[in-house]
Amino acid sequence: MSPTAEPIVELEHVSKEFPVRQGVFARGRARVHAVEDVTLTVNRGETLGIVGESGCGKSTTARLMLRLIDPTAGTIRFEGHDISKLSHRQLRPMRREMQMIFQDPYASLNPRKTVEQIVGQPFAVHKVTSAREAKLRVHELLEVVGLAREHASRYPHEFSGGQRQRIGIARALALNPKLIVCDEPVSALDVSVQAQILNLLRSLQDEFNLTYVFISHDLSVMRQICSRIAVMYLGRVVELAESERIFEQPRHPYTAVLISAVPRLSVDGTRHERIVVGGDVPSPIDPPSGCVFHPRCPRARPGHCDTVEPVLEPTPGDASHIAACHYPLERWPVDGSELRYREDDQARVGVE
Repeated sequence: MSPTAEPIVELEHVSKEFPVRQGVFARGRARVHAVEDVTLTVNRGETLGIVGESGCGKSTTARLMLRLIDPTAGTIRFEGHDISKLSHRQLRPMRREMQMIFQDPYASLNPRKTVEQIVGQPFAVHKVTSAREAKLRVHELLEVVGLAREHASRYPHEFSGGQRQRIGIARALALNPKLIVCDEPVSALDVSVQAQILNLLRSLQDEFNLTYVFISHDLSVMRQICSRIAVMYLGRVVELAESERIFEQPRHPYTAVLISAVPRLSVDGTRHERIVVGGDVPSPIDPPSGCVFHPRCPRARPGHCDTVEPVLEPTPGDASHIAACHYPLERWPVDGSELRYREDDQARVGVE
């Protein structure tokens, strides 16, 4: 299925905060800014990747899309319908249209149930077919994902990690959804098995006209499967563009750091330079003012980046490529010296 300009999911200025207790005796209360003012559109038939380091808010954003958690602010629309404030009962019919493949194939399957019970559970919950028809459908789904019908009577512990993830995929396909969120579905698998699962997801997308939201911290995996990539840092989208555009001409310094960390072989003998930034990710309880990346950014300028929050703006000549940076990169690749705008301990760049 070719991507279209028709949106299937739309997030408008969506934020999510989680209350936490502070102090030795848990007397104080604070709020974790997990997702902050995210505006994002997923088009029908595409694979939108959301990438970022651990804790950046990508999985929270995915769960907000499915309304598995409630937003603190903002609007979420599915196929044009505002689902931001719908009750669980009102959301139930829409659950058939949106499903999720979880990261850990060992934890996402009930060890006390057979594969037939696991994959057939959506039919029982939504009461869309008889028990006999559900059993036949389960067998068909197992064959679609590369398993045998005989596997239906087995338990999860009898399968390998890759086979368990195929079971999770079969369960997600049961009700013929339009949208599937893949929350790091290959991060717990061996590299060879990762390729098999990615190939399976691609073939299923074509066969069933699926739209994917693919969550990962691995840009090399993203490049294989995603048509567009959104880069997140500390709960915010800092860059969004077509997949190849992200790799060929990143605009945000944080995106450049992520790309430089992807291992790759050199065929012409050139040295692979890795951009290294100092410091740690700021606390989401008390995010920095201005640009959230400025405490670690080698291009940050005092008096501007630390006080004025950048907005997502299109790249000249390419309106589909947007980045939130006051001083975006002009060319790629770059070395450490080209990134330096200041020398201090908070933002130091080196080349490995």
